Amino acid sequence: MTPTHATDPVEAASVSHPLGATSAALLVVGVTLSALTEAVASTILSFGRLDMLGDIHATPDEFARLDVGYTAVKLCFFLLAPWLMGRLSAQTCLRAATGLMTLACGCAAFTANLDLLFFLRLLQGMSGGLLLVSGQTMLLQAFPRTQQPIIQALFAMGAVVAPATLAPSMQGWFIDTLSWTWIFLAIVPVGLAGVAILASTNLGKDTEVHQARLDWIGLALFTIAAFCLTYVFNQGSRWNWLEEPRIGRLSAIGGLAFLLFLLQQFRAQRNGALLNFAIFRDEGFAFGFLASFAAGVALFGSAYLIPSFAVSVLGMTATGAGMLLLPSGGVFIASLLITAFLVRRGRPPIITVPFGILIFMATMWMLSGSNGESGAPDMMPAIVLRGFGLGFLFLSITLITLVDLQRPLVAYGVGLFNVGRQTGGLLGVAFLETLIDHQTALNKSVLGAHIVPGNIAVSEHIAMMTKALTARGMEAGAAAQSAIQMLGREIATQATVIAFNTAFLTIALFFLAAAPVLVTAKIVISKFSKASRRQPS
Repeated sequence: MTPTHATDPVEAASVSHPLGATSAALLVVGVTLSALTEAVASTILSFGRLDMLGDIHATPDEFARLDVGYTAVKLCFFLLAPWLMGRLSAQTCLRAATGLMTLACGCAAFTANLDLLFFLRLLQGMSGGLLLVSGQTMLLQAFPRTQQPIIQALFAMGAVVAPATLAPSMQGWFIDTLSWTWIFLAIVPVGLAGVAILASTNLGKDTEVHQARLDWIGLALFTIAAFCLTYVFNQGSRWNWLEEPRIGRLSAIGGLAFLLFLLQQFRAQRNGALLNFAIFRDEGFAFGFLASFAAGVALFGSAYLIPSFAVSVLGMTATGAGMLLLPSGGVFIASLLITAFLVRRGRPPIITVPFGILIFMATMWMLSGSNGESGAPDMMPAIVLRGFGLGFLFLSITLITLVDLQRPLVAYGVGLFNVGRQTGGLLGVAFLETLIDHQTALNKSVLGAHIVPGNIAVSEHIAMMTKALTARGMEAGAAAQSAIQMLGREIATQATVIAFNTAFLTIALFFLAAAPVLVTAKIVISKFSKASRRQPS
């Protein structure tokens, strides 16, 4: 028999009756709008960092608290959500989380106090983690299996497409045109609409309240691990990793806390543990959980690299960098719908995963040929292809992972799936930041080694720039000095271009290495699952 928690707090969170057409439509729209609020809130610091640093008078270390706090608390609530749903019901959790997100974002728009912003970011992380888990759980439990491809495609538009395409363009425009506070304000009407729609959607009595015991020890251990390791991944590159004693200490504390958490969860399986390890007996979930890490690297890694390259190398404004990603949103949605159509026609979800991986690899390879003279027209074909690849990848992995779970395990599965994707994103971005920093320094030294006195090409280049500056009225000595400085900037720019190209190519190579690993994992998990089913209960 498959062991379950003694209280099974989420088992009662199932909607046990079919929805009418109106209620079904309202539920999907309400959940998607809720996910959209989280998508915008989760990515605001990517574009608003420099403007916010000046307005709130914070150092980079102080500002890092806002990002670390949000992500760490969201990870915690991914795991805590099933317990809360057992105590309060999925409907109540979703409505409360959406309302709290709206309130916290509204308040954040009217304060420049760092401590208050940190507290509000914690509330946003709490509500973000809870609304994603409760919302997707309701969709999985409220609709029959045959409708899940299109339902999950619609949900992905708010939870995946928005942070990857819509949010960056909107945030860039607000920052260049108005202020970072308007990004928070823009969330408010969306959140209010979501709350209003969800409040008008009556799903009946979907939960019996359980007095389930909260695993305080497990929650405390995971919270320590989440905060320590999130800080390490978020700030490790900036401090050159273990060369900074603080990073080393936090890595040790976080790693130890996480190991103790896993051991404690194994011992507490029959006493209301945060994790229900019975879920890994599901073949689809075990594979999908592994694949979620790779999907997180693809989504968050590419979403970090493309705008960073556009701003730091091509000199685009925040608006231009954000708009660079917007066209891929349409093809992202198209590939989600194509995948949904294929699955509804009886094709297995995994059929589109190889296409998604190959298309995404091709995208990163195309971008690895960018240079300092590239513009939006040069990068657009690759960025549009990125949308196709991500759409084929994400919906299939979601369906493989979650659709066949037993109803009592759905919320646990949704929470862990999000943990895997978020963790993959943290690891991917941390690795890419470090790679770019090290490659830039290495490229500067290699290129600089060829800039030596007496080199004919160097002398001719400096002479040409000096002549051009002199022709514009600059004094000869100053022109010569400026020409040397301009050459140094050219070297720095070229070194950065090569570093970004290496990073793009590295993501492609990552998937080249990950694909056989995932295939092998799928075969091993399938054989293990078949062997387990042959064993007598």
